[in-house]
Amino acid sequence: MKILLILALVSLSACSWFHPRPKAAPPLPELIVTGAPAGSAIFIDDVQNGQVAEVNGKPQVLSVAAGMHVVEVRANGTVIYREQTYVSASGNRAINVLSGIHRE
Repeated sequence: MKILLILALVSLSACSWFHPRPKAAPPLPELIVTGAPAGSAIFIDDVQNGQVAEVNGKPQVLSVAAGMHVVEVRANGTVIYREQTYVSASGNRAINVLSGIHRE
């Protein structure tokens, strides 16, 4: 009886050896925003994503879902830069904020 129980447990545990482990989800693509003035805020699809932190020339890096996005930089409640852009699932997208309002 003990031998049958041991064989049953061994055969059941062996089943798990043949199941592949789930793969980790790929990282989200990123928007890399440079050139925004100090104190401005970045909005993606009309949702604020924090204040701009351009310290020592480091850009703001924001994870986004792949697809079309509207990126706005606002200062004192005014849109100072706006761009519609596509971010692919396999890559990042750089946004260089220029002076004045940019519309696409």
